Amino acid sequence: MELQKPRGTRDFLPEEMRKRKYIENKLREVATRWGYGEIKTPTFEHIELFTLKSGDGILGEIYNFKDKGDREIALRPELTAPVVRMYVEELQKSPKPLKFFYFDNCFRYERPQKGRFREFFQFGVEIIGSARPESDAEVIALAAQMLKSAGVNGDLHIGHIGIVRTLLKEIKPEYQGKIMRLVDKKDDKGLEDFLDQINAPDDIRGKLFRLIGLRGENAMHEAQELVGDIEALTQFKALLDLLDVYGLEYQVDLGIARGLDYYTGMVFEIYCEGLGAQNQVCGGGSYRLAQLFGGEDTPSTGYAIGFDRIMEICEAKPVVSKCIAVVSFEDTRKEAIIIAQKLRMHVATYLDVMGRKFKDQIAYANTIGASHIVIVGRNELDAGKVALKDMSTGEQELLSVEEVINKLN
Repeated sequence: MELQKPRGTRDFLPEEMRKRKYIENKLREVATRWGYGEIKTPTFEHIELFTLKSGDGILGEIYNFKDKGDREIALRPELTAPVVRMYVEELQKSPKPLKFFYFDNCFRYERPQKGRFREFFQFGVEIIGSARPESDAEVIALAAQMLKSAGVNGDLHIGHIGIVRTLLKEIKPEYQGKIMRLVDKKDDKGLEDFLDQINAPDDIRGKLFRLIGLRGENAMHEAQELVGDIEALTQFKALLDLLDVYGLEYQVDLGIARGLDYYTGMVFEIYCEGLGAQNQVCGGGSYRLAQLFGGEDTPSTGYAIGFDRIMEICEAKPVVSKCIAVVSFEDTRKEAIIIAQKLRMHVATYLDVMGRKFKDQIAYANTIGASHIVIVGRNELDAGKVALKDMSTGEQELLSVEEVINKLN
């Protein structure tokens, strides 16, 4: 029986992994330069961590099981909740703000399609402990800089949940979440039907559809006419002023809702062409989640980059590292091992382990793209040398191992 990988998962071969590691390190370098520290949380958590914030409805979308202690466990479907759990459990008394970044795999049981998998990867950032527009602006600017470092140019759209929620203050809280999820899905028909179902006042209905349709330069002015001079609008204006200082191009889009109840203020999404319907590559916003997990009410801001999606469109390419091959004869194989060990301290070095003939070793070195081959022959060894051959020019010279190292570095 031939076994295959589970549906919605992938194998990454060496060439693909080189590119993925290159882009991952680009993102990591940017986050580190901005003063963020890397963290890692468990691959699985108690299932309550996810149902507390999303409800039991999420059970159909996640991988969950009972462990041998009869505990309900879930593979993480996202990384924000585990990070906040870690903060509540271990870091509440730490000086604020806390600035974190992370890169890991997540799991969701959903229909695989282009750019969407059951095992996928997220690169994320969180600032915990600040409710100021400066933290919101920094997070957005950092996201834009990360994507730029990967060679990805996207369209930045920014909204504010607080402005939309102002219109819904007379609506029951349990209905507000449903409304925001329908707004997030851009499901105008479903939203209209639900507002009918709950008998929402006509003036709220009309203002809501106008508000979530506001985009572009006049959006702020029209929003003020709809909701007045509210605190959320003042905060949003302060954020946009800071984004101008960062030199970012953006579009105000009050139809962004993110669909999760714990978002409280600014929300943003970044879209890219070339991904079909799944064109969002980054999304996030400000939220308050710590209190739900037993901690103090703590403002936070963060985002996640869909790593698999940017890998489909990123233009940055890794520099192919130099690789050499050590080739030998039957009577010099042991010496070749010793020489290869010395070379591996300085350059990627391939050594035959198949017992190939001398000419076949050279042919295989050409197959794997070796830039040079180091020939370990008896005559060369007797002279305290090896032969270094440039595979692109065919030129060959006798050198000591130390001279080979100096030449290739």
